[in-house]
Amino acid sequence: MTSATTYPQLTGEYTLDAAHSRIGFVARHAMVTKVRGSFNEFTGTATIDGDAPEKSSAQVTIQAHSIDTRNADRDGHLKSNDFLSMDEYPTITFTTTEIKQTGDTSFDVTGDLTIKDVTRSVTIPFEFEGSAKDPFGNDRIGFEGSATISRKDYGITWNAALETGGVLVSDKVTLEFEISAIKNA
Repeated sequence: MTSATTYPQLTGEYTLDAAHSRIGFVARHAMVTKVRGSFNEFTGTATIDGDAPEKSSAQVTIQAHSIDTRNADRDGHLKSNDFLSMDEYPTITFTTTEIKQTGDTSFDVTGDLTIKDVTRSVTIPFEFEGSAKDPFGNDRIGFEGSATISRKDYGITWNAALETGGVLVSDKVTLEFEISAIKNA
């Protein structure tokens, strides 16, 4: 684990490495199990200030059509107007507004999450997983974090009642981030 004293060497501009990152989600299904999925297409950049982490920033753009729950029918429904309205709102974005260091390797990253043209502030606790030089000479950093949102907050209200009571899809959705980024040359 990298100690706080080595953060200054991380200062710079970074590009998210989508091939080695995951932006995913978990929602309860039928009140008894969880459905996991991810977005397979996204881009992002970060500016890291190792001397003053609170001055760092990041921006991510997710392509809504890249949603993948390993079930084509479910993915089609999630892309429809019942959920993401992908044709009208092709992207989901997150732009940081504040970063607070909360521990040696932990940070609260607050930003504007926009889904379906609705923007809300979300705070995601992130853990710095470390830095390394990969075999190709790239300086890499890694972060992991997750946060739970209410899909109703973003106008995603479709549901179906179950005969046994309850609903088919939970309102609460956990967003999961496993991020690897490469320092720009």
